[in-house]
Amino acid sequence: MNRVHLEIGRKKMFACSLDWPGWARVDKSEEAALERLMDYEARYRVVADRAGVPFQPGEPEVVVSVPGDTSTDFGVPAVVVPGLDLEPLPAADAARQVALMRAAWDLFDEVAGNAPEELRKGPRGGGRDRDRIVSHVVDAERAFARKVDVRHKPYKSVADRDALRQELAATLSSAWQPPSTTAWPPRYALRRIIWHVLDHVWEIEDRR
Repeated sequence: MNRVHLEIGRKKMFACSLDWPGWARVDKSEEAALERLMDYEARYRVVADRAGVPFQPGEPEVVVSVPGDTSTDFGVPAVVVPGLDLEPLPAADAARQVALMRAAWDLFDEVAGNAPEELRKGPRGGGRDRDRIVSHVVDAERAFARKVDVRHKPYKSVADRDALRQELAATLSSAWQPPSTTAWPPRYALRRIIWHVLDHVWEIEDRR
């Protein structure tokens, strides 16, 4: 199953898989965004295989469209929580999605660890080098974790980062029923966290 959530900005659109958290791509039209999403199927399969999750998504089916904002046009999903993210999250599905999150973390650490510090320039002639990308990802992750009430002080070591990841994974592994008592419901939190990690995995891979 490959249900897709479309986020429609004035200049760009995001196509986000609701069934495969983190698999989301942006382009200038609905057709282009869906095509770009499917262009990344093989790259997402790497994450699913690492997580031990069978990956047979099928063709994308748009089931919901929501308006985006300036973040969408910049290339970042807006904080728009579709109604489908408020569906109950059974324990088995929570465990599956957390396995994908852990796999994305492992892949990010591996790709960043094997990349040179200085990366090639991005498509607009700029972009962070490796260490700044790593700092950006882990700092954003700490901010995202607060949206589900997992709060840690700024890291002083890799062990501090791993402690947050462990608590975040444990929190999101639980079965969930609406209404949400946190800023982000678990389905949305998992999609947003994994997307951010993978977006930078793929950036490093493309620029090293």
